[in-house]
Amino acid sequence: MKCTLGTVELRLAEPLRISRSTTTARHAVQLSVEHQGLHGHGEAVTSVYYGLDTGALHQWLHRSSRALARFPDPETALAALPEDATSTPPAVTAAVESALLDLAGKRAGKPVHRLLGTSTAPTAATARTLGITTPSRAASFATRLADRGFTVLKVKAGSADPEDDIARVRAVRAAAPGVRLLLDPNGGWSGSAAPRLLGRFAELGVEAVEQPVAPGDPEGLARLAARSPLPVIADEDAVSFEDARRLAGRVHGINVKLAKCGGPGAALRIAALIAGSGTDLMLGCLTASSLGIAPAVHLADRARWTDLDGHLLLAHDPWTGIGGDDGTVRASTRPGLGVHPSPAPAPAEVRP
Repeated sequence: MKCTLGTVELRLAEPLRISRSTTTARHAVQLSVEHQGLHGHGEAVTSVYYGLDTGALHQWLHRSSRALARFPDPETALAALPEDATSTPPAVTAAVESALLDLAGKRAGKPVHRLLGTSTAPTAATARTLGITTPSRAASFATRLADRGFTVLKVKAGSADPEDDIARVRAVRAAAPGVRLLLDPNGGWSGSAAPRLLGRFAELGVEAVEQPVAPGDPEGLARLAARSPLPVIADEDAVSFEDARRLAGRVHGINVKLAKCGGPGAALRIAALIAGSGTDLMLGCLTASSLGIAPAVHLADRARWTDLDGHLLLAHDPWTGIGGDDGTVRASTRPGLGVHPSPAPAPAEVRP
């Protein structure tokens, strides 16, 4: 098998502000694996939080490419993927597995969800993220999204003054009274303030809250969840399979992102682990193209909450094929991941 790498800039349509940072763009390193004239594709995106820049992603994916060249076909390479590849960044492992699944699906004439055990193409209402902004802007955005068909909105929180977050959620609720609301402080609340704030947001009809307090104290998060009036979903505190094992049955949900857990296989293992524990699955993502989001869409039937809108935040998505503009993401029935390059001009190639 022959591998090639390319890097594109993914610029957001508008800056996304969360409690710890503001994002205007990411770079995506895209892996193409060729075998007998067919190509499989995967993507890893840069992340300051996870310590991955373009150069690091290129180095890791180049190393993985050399390893893949030794396998006779993608099926053999998939079977050889370790369940716990701790020596490789999970985002890299996820990109490699996704490219192999894409290629294996094309060889078999099957979409990836069938390779992963689901006969019917998953569809799911995806949350659409609203960054930290003024209540009036958030309300205007919420109205437009609801008019387009979105039924789930995720409001970012963690402002210096929590009353600003409350005002934003109140404005969104008034502007789009029929939508389900999720809240994500990205660990921006103090442990002392969190119980009171959870009560305030429960009164506003918020359905669930992701990672209310800073990561690093999963026991504290579990204690908070036990007395919370609304579901608490672990995100930054639930990166690995072992993290999920510690929190299973002790929080209401775990946000599984393929880039942090290591790919579709790892996500399925976490889903199996928490099944029946009282902890539900949320599928999340980083800001990425449709290529990077597609593998998770093929798993969307397993999730209670779906937050796969990373491609919808982009000014231009260089790939297409999973929908989402109307509030629903749809796994393709085409062989492989079912995505293909967007007909619009792709962003300029950049070097690491």
